[in-house]
Amino acid sequence: MEHIKQNFSIKDLEHLSGIKAHTIRIWEKRYNILTPDRTETNIRTYDLENLQKILNVTFLNGHGYKISRIAKLSDPEIGKMVKEVAATASEENRAINSFKVAMVNFDSNLFHNTYQNLLDSKSFREIFLEIFIPLLNEIGFLWQTDTINPVHEHFLVGLIKQKLYLNIAQLKTPEEYTDDYLYVLFLPENEIHDLGILYLNYELSFHRKKTIYLGPSMPLHDMRYLLEIHPNPTFISYLTTEPKNLSGFIKEFDATLGNDLKMELNLFGSKVQSLDPNNFPSHIKIFKSIPEFSNQLIS
Repeated sequence: MEHIKQNFSIKDLEHLSGIKAHTIRIWEKRYNILTPDRTETNIRTYDLENLQKILNVTFLNGHGYKISRIAKLSDPEIGKMVKEVAATASEENRAINSFKVAMVNFDSNLFHNTYQNLLDSKSFREIFLEIFIPLLNEIGFLWQTDTINPVHEHFLVGLIKQKLYLNIAQLKTPEEYTDDYLYVLFLPENEIHDLGILYLNYELSFHRKKTIYLGPSMPLHDMRYLLEIHPNPTFISYLTTEPKNLSGFIKEFDATLGNDLKMELNLFGSKVQSLDPNNFPSHIKIFKSIPEFSNQLIS
């Protein structure tokens, strides 16, 4: 088990709060907003309390409060004001900040408490689309810039998956299917990032659609056995890191599963974001977002 990260650079604070390092330095010098320690070479380091404070200050500043006013408040007063503003303003930013702090400090209780509070005003679908997806996009950036360790991302994604599995299990029973149309959800070989495909399974189940969930790293040739029982499903995949060669993957998909009948394949994920859907044959559908797909399911 890796040690919990307790000290942060000013770049870490910039990435986590969205406030430029230059602005953070000005706030320190002019308003004493933060109290960093310094290394022997005079480099600023910040503890978890400083991180939490900059997230709270950012939240208030983003909701119209001038930094000069915030600076006059004590830390408990800032925390109290954040709660008051959050009660009437948008929940999204504060929830995302809370989830970030929970992730950085491996705090499961903070994650679950934040999630439960959101359920008072939002459905699970709203929480996932409005908060978890923007949060995960930010986490991906933080991981790429070495602000967080991959272990932080794994911790957070594991907690989100727990909520997904629970909500999928609660949704439906087979007799509630609206039709016989079948969706098969899978990830290609060596693709293990399954959060997106899991949520698509939830979204289809929410709309009472019949699904077969095959999960990560699924060889195409193994899915041929499925066609003996279900000859004409729609396939769905969510591509984050694999396949390296997308056109080769599509050709293999058609050759392995299509034969004379072209099977429909719906593709999602970061690897298809820059692609033009018009450059693909009609049975290959490119979706830039989950809501774009979900809107088609509403009958």
